[in-house]
Amino acid sequence: MTTTTPRVASRWSRFRGSYLLYSFKRDLIAQLSLVVFIALVAVAVLAPWLAPMNPYDLAQIDIMASELPPFWVEGSDPTYLMGTDAQGRDLLSTILYGARVSLIIGFGAVALQALLGVSFGLLAGYLGGRVDAFLMRLADIQLSFSTLMVAIVVGALVKAIFGGATFSAYAVPLLVLIIGLAEWPQYARTVRASVLAERHKEYVDAARVMGFTSRRIMFRHILPNTLSPIFVISTVQVANAIISEAALSFLGLGMPETQPSLGSLIKSGFDYLQSGSWWITLIPGLVLVLLVLVINLLGDWLRDVLNPRLYKG
Repeated sequence: MTTTTPRVASRWSRFRGSYLLYSFKRDLIAQLSLVVFIALVAVAVLAPWLAPMNPYDLAQIDIMASELPPFWVEGSDPTYLMGTDAQGRDLLSTILYGARVSLIIGFGAVALQALLGVSFGLLAGYLGGRVDAFLMRLADIQLSFSTLMVAIVVGALVKAIFGGATFSAYAVPLLVLIIGLAEWPQYARTVRASVLAERHKEYVDAARVMGFTSRRIMFRHILPNTLSPIFVISTVQVANAIISEAALSFLGLGMPETQPSLGSLIKSGFDYLQSGSWWITLIPGLVLVLLVLVINLLGDWLRDVLNPRLYKG
């Protein structure tokens, strides 16, 4: 206790006096964005307990109650606050469950992107030579194609090879894999640039003299000094991954309608816009816009805070 307590207190005191907390306390937009983001994540995680109905339970779905409007529109049913979709599912429940699926795909895809991109960036920047040339040319080839095009091609191939039923059963891990593989060069190029700036510094030379392995130098010494740009990229990439999932679902290559996500909900109601059932698409679309907006606002704030050129003490 005598050794750990002062250390914990020291870390807390450093955090309380850090520019990160100082800037956050004085940025109302960042505070509101964080509150909204935490609220959205909380309701998505607690969807099984907060949702009035389970959209996966066919016994709770009443097809005769399909396309009911939300509570503020004439002809609504008080049982369904946000109305129902074309299948008779409670729209509020499907949004809560769908937001959870979209967040799982977003964070899972970014975790895969970071794992691949950071590893390749460390290897390319530290080892250099042919390893650097090969990995960076691979990243250049990947970047020459748009993320959505790569995801569409890979998703279509997986669906054609394994069938639609298999794709639907494993839609979440497949989308994490597809979106993750499409965006790793963003991390690789950023980490490589940071490693090139760090590998000739004195602490790296001292680690080599002490006989540390290249693996330990890369992951224990260089990587912690490249975390700032990684955090900034991750916030932006989470939003991009959620948008990519929504786009793929809208094109029929993402989550099936039986497994609601924000993207599949938007797609399921798109055909009913002209019939007057605008809420099926509009309400999930507004939730998606709000989620992506607060993530991007937090990313912009974090980018400014971690930018040393804007540091004011």
